[in-house]
Amino acid sequence: MVKTEEFPLSSANSIPGYKIIKTNGFVYGLTVRSRGAGGQIGAGIKSMFGGEITQYKEVMEESREEALSRLIDHAIEVGGNAIIAVRYDSNSFSDIMQEVLAYGTAVTVEKE
Repeated sequence: MVKTEEFPLSSANSIPGYKIIKTNGFVYGLTVRSRGAGGQIGAGIKSMFGGEITQYKEVMEESREEALSRLIDHAIEVGGNAIIAVRYDSNSFSDIMQEVLAYGTAVTVEKE
């Protein structure tokens, strides 16, 4: 896995301090996760009393990290060394499964 500090990412259409010299194309990273039975029970009990549901939060944080890692891997596969216009999308498949998609545009950049 490439560390994000070593691989420039931006939610904007540019990266300060870098010049885009080539657009490599659309890239994405996808993961689908499910909580285990224990997490479902704990989340169900917590939802009755209100407050943050840490079981969901942890699954979503892990999912975002995995989707981002796969996004970077895809960008490298198409020859990019940075990604602009980075976005996340999420969708439920059922009560227990969640899809997380990270996407953007792979570019080749050089420092200005």
